[in-house]
Amino acid sequence: MVSTVQNVAIDCANAYELAQFWSSVTGRPLHPDCRPGHLETLVVLAEGPVLYFNQVPEIKTIKNRIHLCLRPETTRDEEVERLLGLGATFVADHRNAEGSGWAILADPEGNEFCVLHGDNDHATAEAQGVPADQGRPDPPA
Repeated sequence: MVSTVQNVAIDCANAYELAQFWSSVTGRPLHPDCRPGHLETLVVLAEGPVLYFNQVPEIKTIKNRIHLCLRPETTRDEEVERLLGLGATFVADHRNAEGSGWAILADPEGNEFCVLHGDNDHATAEAQGVPADQGRPDPPA
């Protein structure tokens, strides 16, 4: 027997507002039953588990032990700029001069996430003979 991942739970101070941010990040809708003030809010992804936002009284105090890694449809740098415009903050730069690597951002409540090479970055890197996301391989399909 095995288990199926149902959702990725994210504790937060304001479930609805943080879910709206992640809805904008992913381009996916909130669950139709979710409303402002709800203590639990869901972002319905196209595939895989849902993002489940759970309002809790504690504040975030340390680095995440689990985080999301995003693969943008555009370039990594274009996506970083878009996400900063949505309210993310820049945490750390692990991008390399030849185009490999990733950027670490945080959502409006400080939860870290990575922005990997985008679809357009892969084509550019391959044309230059550079492996995409050197040091952080793509997850298995």
